[in-house]
Amino acid sequence: MIDHSDRILSHRKGTFQGVGGLDLYYQSWHPQGKVRAILAILHGLGAHSDRYGNVIQHLIPKQYAVYSFDLRGHGHSPGQQGYINAWSEFREDLGAFLELIQTQNPGCSVFLLGHSLGAVIVLDYILRYPQQASLLQGAIALAPTLGKVGVSPIRVLLGKMLSRVWPRFTLNTGIDISAGSRDPQVLAAYAQDTLRHTRASARLATEFFATVDWINAHAGDWQLPLLILHGGADRVALPAGSDIFYQRVNCQDKLRIEYPEAYHEIQSDINYREVMADLEDWLEQHLPSEVAQLAWGNAQLEFPNS
Repeated sequence: MIDHSDRILSHRKGTFQGVGGLDLYYQSWHPQGKVRAILAILHGLGAHSDRYGNVIQHLIPKQYAVYSFDLRGHGHSPGQQGYINAWSEFREDLGAFLELIQTQNPGCSVFLLGHSLGAVIVLDYILRYPQQASLLQGAIALAPTLGKVGVSPIRVLLGKMLSRVWPRFTLNTGIDISAGSRDPQVLAAYAQDTLRHTRASARLATEFFATVDWINAHAGDWQLPLLILHGGADRVALPAGSDIFYQRVNCQDKLRIEYPEAYHEIQSDINYREVMADLEDWLEQHLPSEVAQLAWGNAQLEFPNS
């Protein structure tokens, strides 16, 4: 969970309207002083917006604000666990979330980060809506589920078969919690997390695999600065999937880093400081020039002899 220390000027909670008028829960964390940029985070399947404390605690002192929301059927947001009518619900919910951020922070640069399932939502949104995506400063995919996933083929087949006749039929994904992180304290916290769930519906399964196929087929259309961070020992979202997508992206401003021993929740694995440093470096390189120059000027004032 997140330590709300005195480095954070404000921690806000609220709701915004998603597709069908669903009130989706969101949180935001803001540093003291001027915000240099905003990082918007989408969590993975069964997770929620409180799972990215290391990201928040690393970036708040660097004058970034962080926003995150609970997907429908997740965390504090309403809806059947692990169920959607159509993938467009995820896509349009994300669009409404970005509108909220831009309304609250007019003119501020926004980076969009998705983890696991959240990364698939991010990639799909950007490819489907290139005009809206052009307002973003860049996109980050953490452990995106773009290829083989660590779910039993029997469960996957059952989900596909039942999607049309019983779309709300829900199964436990069967994903081993120990595949999340090599840190036993992190795993213990996951096990005690009452907001976490491991459910996925038949309809979500078919919508997910169809969306992944579409993303891979349209990778060549990608235009936004892209960072992919993936654990080489990820058993939930096999890293070969993100590598294939990365190779298909024609945009020159792209970077993929694979951490050989890391697991799926790379923001919470034992090498998370390395991951946070790489994320920060990439963000700094992609800030608008005037923001980067301001930061450099402030650093010179703070360390005049450097």
